[in-house]
Amino acid sequence: MNRDEAAAILDMPREQAIEAIMELAYKAEQYNKIRGDVSPTCPSGMKPPYLKPNTRKRRKKPGRKQGHPGVARPRPERIDDFKEHTLDRCPDCQAPLSKPIKPYKRYIQDIVPVEPKVTEHTVNGYWCGQCQKIVYPQVTEALPNATIGLRLLVWTAWLHYLTGMSVNNIVRLLAVFANFKISPGGLTQAWKNLAQRLMPVYDQIGQQIKSSAVVNADETGWRLNGVTHWLWCFADHFFCYYTIDRTRGSPVVKRVLGEIFNGILISDFWGAYNKIQKSAAQKCLYHLFTELEKVDKSNSAEEWKAFRKKLMRLLKDAVRLRTRKNQLPAEAYNRRKSLIHERLGRIVVESSKDKDVVRLKKRLIKYRDELFTFLDHDGVSPYNNHAEQQMRKPVITRKISQQNRSEQGAITHALFLTLFRSAELQHLNPVESVLAQARMTLDGKNSDQITLDLAA
Repeated sequence: MNRDEAAAILDMPREQAIEAIMELAYKAEQYNKIRGDVSPTCPSGMKPPYLKPNTRKRRKKPGRKQGHPGVARPRPERIDDFKEHTLDRCPDCQAPLSKPIKPYKRYIQDIVPVEPKVTEHTVNGYWCGQCQKIVYPQVTEALPNATIGLRLLVWTAWLHYLTGMSVNNIVRLLAVFANFKISPGGLTQAWKNLAQRLMPVYDQIGQQIKSSAVVNADETGWRLNGVTHWLWCFADHFFCYYTIDRTRGSPVVKRVLGEIFNGILISDFWGAYNKIQKSAAQKCLYHLFTELEKVDKSNSAEEWKAFRKKLMRLLKDAVRLRTRKNQLPAEAYNRRKSLIHERLGRIVVESSKDKDVVRLKKRLIKYRDELFTFLDHDGVSPYNNHAEQQMRKPVITRKISQQNRSEQGAITHALFLTLFRSAELQHLNPVESVLAQARMTLDGKNSDQITLDLAA
């Protein structure tokens, strides 16, 4: 209502003006019931979420389907303590009560208060007549000349390097939860000292990757003291090897896998992976799918649409054929595989003037022998998901910890990522596994023994 409309109501006879005002009041009341106390001109971002209309539809009903058994937390297999709760008087009316008549049991799992445990180690020396010197037994509960135990170091390293918790938050957690005081600098320096001891295990995992039959590789941006570096990942089904380097080029691939790699390398289309000789290679088809979707947003030409349709159908048919390998006779499978390669050959030889079609055809011609390797070898995926999954946790850590501040910090980060993630790939407890490796190094065992224990 504007000023003129309000003045017109005031000029009406008294009864008509009252009726008009009452009608407007009723409309305002009904409007407020629907919209609440929010003005119609209020921006959507300022409205409380509970006042906004629910336009999102639930895809499926929560919970299990009707007739299926429910799921609850399982009953503990071990009971450590027993408590009995009794009453002498009614909590409501304070009347005296007799013996219990209807007991029931509850199982509550909790954690006990944690206190630091200080152990005094008396290390006895012995005179060796053959070596002509005093010898001492090895202490495997801590690093040499250190006062912080290995379990604490490995556990905090797992919190920082794999789960992404910041150093300051770890220090606060230790102070509040375990009444353990330590400085951020002292903790990071202890991690670096431990990493130097575990370097043989790290190198041995690199050797395992170099001798693997199938390796997935990927890289992502990283920061070292504000300078752009790259975090590289090379993984098979049991080991995952990380390294941080200044370059994104082929020297890293050559250093990790060697000039000649006797396995199959699964990767994206980055050129650094093409600089080594390998038995075979598989380029990630998902990158081609995303490239087609990306071009769709900027190119609506008929020539592009026709090319996209043929290529998309070919790639999907190849993936579908791989899933049916065990269902088809060998002759039928090989015949359909040959047809896949023939269809690719017809696509790349067709003339075209569209710049996006020409660009993608060059890529298909260049990597023609590396697109359908998964049809020839079992255990080879058409996608590079395995390597990209290994990058998820480091990427989360990258947002929290601001990467590394020194070269030694980058080496330490790559080492602990390698050890913890390799243990997880083998379905081992990462803290207990790395703790065992650290104790073995302090006990003087060589790297071959340590890695075999990790692989077991």
